[in-house]
Amino acid sequence: SPDRPPYPAAMPPAGRAPRIVVTLGVAARSPDPALAARRQALYLEALTRHGAAAVPVDATLPEPQRAEAFATMDGLLLSGGPDVDPARSGASVAGAQVTAPDRDALEAAGWAVAEARRLPVLGICRGLQAMNVFAGGRLLQHVDGHAGPGWGQGEALTHPLRLVPGSRLARILNPTNAGGGVVTVNSHHHQAVRAPDLASAFVAAGLSPSPAGELVEAFENRAGTFRLAVQCHPERTESTPRAFERLFAFFVDACRGPLSRR
Repeated sequence: SPDRPPYPAAMPPAGRAPRIVVTLGVAARSPDPALAARRQALYLEALTRHGAAAVPVDATLPEPQRAEAFATMDGLLLSGGPDVDPARSGASVAGAQVTAPDRDALEAAGWAVAEARRLPVLGICRGLQAMNVFAGGRLLQHVDGHAGPGWGQGEALTHPLRLVPGSRLARILNPTNAGGGVVTVNSHHHQAVRAPDLASAFVAAGLSPSPAGELVEAFENRAGTFRLAVQCHPERTESTPRAFERLFAFFVDACRGPLSRR
């Protein structure tokens, strides 16, 4: 398809490399397709440098290939992108801007398969918001002061993220001291999740201040298969603490499955 962007080929190491589907926007629909493709490649690179076989999927992929990708994946990464359609959570438009219903449908299908097969899922930025909606939560459709310049368009806006003591995310980012702490993260979003919006399956793992009150900018599942989401963009290493590399490493390892499957 002419809409398909030129994704870099995944180069898994010898041995079993977990196949992780990465849902992406259609780069050719972006005002700057080349920039969009480079931005999307960062997700794939973050997984492959930790031993995964990254499988890029976008809404232009025909249904048979899409179904095969989901059926053979070991994990799912929901990446950043436009707003989730408010209709997905039964809401009317109240601040949402650009939406992509075909992207929502793609990711909802991937989420359903991951739930049915009990596969690990990592959400990044829009991915956090989509996971919350798919699990029955809601979104604050606009919050001032958190968008900042787009990637490649200036220095990233940053703000503090307070890690919840004892959370899985706190243990991943600082394995020698899971007592919480504060990290500085990039900020590229205008929609958000507040505590009352959070789906019941999740608990807050990171909190940030905003003009709309405290935001849940990281969450994880209460129990069971790995589910974790962050509102920041840890694949953008120029504006993310190096500790977030451990998040990608932990996710890839979770996607390897039980030792009996390796």
